[in-house]
Amino acid sequence: MSKLTGAEIVIECLKEQGVDTVFGYPGGAILNIYDALYKHQDEITHILTSHEQGASHAADGYARATGKVGVCFATSGPGATNLVTGIATAQMDSIPVVAITCNVGVSLLGKDSFQEIDIAGVTMPITKHNFIVKDVSRLAGVIRRAFTIARSGRPGPVLIDITKDVTAAKYEYEYQTPEEVTPQVDTIREEDMDKAVELIRNCQKPFIFAGGGAVISNASEELKAFAHKIQAPVADSLMGKGAFDGTDPLYTGMVGMHGTKTSNFGFTECDLLIVVGARFSDRVTGNASKFAKNAKILQIDVDAAEINKNIQTYASIIGDAKVVLRKLNARLDPMNHDEWIMHIERLKDMYPLRYDKNQLTGPFIMEKIYEITDGDAIITTEVGQNQMWAAQYFKYKSPRTLLTSGGLGTMGYGLGAALGAKMGRKDKLVINIAGDGCFRMNMNELATATRYNIPFIEVIMNNHVLGMVRQWQNLFYGKRYSHTVLNDTVDFVKLAEAMGAKGYRVEKKEDFEPVFREAVSLNIPVVIDCQIPCDDKVFPMVSPGAPISDAFDDVDLKIE
Repeated sequence: MSKLTGAEIVIECLKEQGVDTVFGYPGGAILNIYDALYKHQDEITHILTSHEQGASHAADGYARATGKVGVCFATSGPGATNLVTGIATAQMDSIPVVAITCNVGVSLLGKDSFQEIDIAGVTMPITKHNFIVKDVSRLAGVIRRAFTIARSGRPGPVLIDITKDVTAAKYEYEYQTPEEVTPQVDTIREEDMDKAVELIRNCQKPFIFAGGGAVISNASEELKAFAHKIQAPVADSLMGKGAFDGTDPLYTGMVGMHGTKTSNFGFTECDLLIVVGARFSDRVTGNASKFAKNAKILQIDVDAAEINKNIQTYASIIGDAKVVLRKLNARLDPMNHDEWIMHIERLKDMYPLRYDKNQLTGPFIMEKIYEITDGDAIITTEVGQNQMWAAQYFKYKSPRTLLTSGGLGTMGYGLGAALGAKMGRKDKLVINIAGDGCFRMNMNELATATRYNIPFIEVIMNNHVLGMVRQWQNLFYGKRYSHTVLNDTVDFVKLAEAMGAKGYRVEKKEDFEPVFREAVSLNIPVVIDCQIPCDDKVFPMVSPGAPISDAFDDVDLKIE
């Protein structure tokens, strides 16, 4: 058993946990850890981001793309607080991230010392758990616990704040094999299973709703088998994209505020709604009192706190979605719902997604990217119209291929997440879909991409406005465009080139494909600035507070 400094223990514990990449930004309080990391550069790759927020989003993107724990470092004070938005993003979407910050020495705590902040107090509401380490003897145990907590049950971010003197102090270190995290099964009750099986056997119009939990539990195969066994259509939430193959005939698209009419109307008509790992966000349910009003709701979720939180269920099963679906599949015989499926197919024919085919638009760009890549890419997004078009018009065939901020809706998320995703999945083409407003928020991370030559493609849907906010102003605020116009002289192509990336501007739809194909072939950081109309809207749409059965599109608006 050797004696190591606290900083060395941190690095050894990260190696124990199989960490191969860390995103961070050094500073005085965390300097000892960076010094220890220096000696292990061949084992742990450190990506120096342009801002700590970029590091937190990169760790999150890495986690979403790989299924492993993402790790980020920051120093005390503003370094630590700059992680807050990224930690909250991970918390809202149940992403396993371990954030390691360092603080002033124990003797300086509570004295408003230089760059002192109670980061554990700040992040308490937005972490699954957090720790303050003031004693080097506790350090290794805390790090190991943090990784277990981040990965187990419903995953989430964990913060470890270590005082600087602990990183310098010495203590015995002995290697430990990481604790195996097994799926949560002890909460799956037989009586709940019986009730679920009975419900499924007796229904005539089942509908399956897949959320982020189906992705997290790696339940794709079980979900596909389940849907085909009971012959039920499948819709997903934004976070559930890819859990069920978007090219499968049973797939109906996203549900909710910008969901397809087929999914929204189907939910309203079904007699049994089977919910797999979704939390009934307000953007999904619309008017909760009218949501799936004809259906009994069967909710499958690993987190008991989600049952009856937003929507009253008829029955529920608490446990890992993959295990629950496997158990249901074993107990159910194939079912026939031909008439119901034919009705859903008619809805698909009546209400396809539509957009203006005569000009360069967000939907056209997404369809073209899908066509060129054949869906074999990881798409990260920012938030707003760009995000919704990416969800609607790209067919996600497998999980962990759409990385986006669902719960928190974090503008500026996508670029950092793209870097993290590419570091975790070097074999995949990574494309970040951005709006011009979002791009401005964390565009400094382009410098990170070029510093390490992390190849990815940034596609900016540049409408010179804050598109989604403007859409609401147009529809609900009498076209009073208060502070949403971004008409200025900023040149994104020159900006990209100034940061060492390749930049293109696309103004006509026929120019997009050759530019995008060239961008793919270059295998370097590329920015494509696509000039799209300022008043293009995301349709269908449900007005805030309205039932999802009231979904409308531009055709409906013209009729009115």
